[in-house]
Amino acid sequence: MEFDYTLTTTKTFDQTVQDVQDEIAKVGMRVLYVHDVQQTLDEKGFKREPFKIIEFCSAKFANEFLNKDIKIGLCLPCKINVYVKDGQTFISGMRPIVLSQFFPQVDLGERPKEIDQIIQNIINSAIN
Repeated sequence: MEFDYTLTTTKTFDQTVQDVQDEIAKVGMRVLYVHDVQQTLDEKGFKREPFKIIEFCSAKFANEFLNKDIKIGLCLPCKINVYVKDGQTFISGMRPIVLSQFFPQVDLGERPKEIDQIIQNIINSAIN
């Protein structure tokens, strides 16, 4: 089972970041914060190619998971990374299906698979 779902795109970095945010909104989730990792590290004297972490959430899904086990909050909100490596733009999201490995004692039902598919759809739509 892969931890991440990662694809490349021929779009520019900035366009990809915007498209990911647009796709998140289309599925009814909310972007909470966009962390500009490149800028943060640059302020500390570290050089890095463009890298942003887009944090997003569905209150419904978050509440369900937190009701199952409050420690699942350590894995919230969902995140999609957009970054440039060797001149290529990547989109990468953590796969919620791995939650059962971190919380084997919790019955999460089919919800991780459902959210995993949503994240893959966001990424697939954003690359085109």
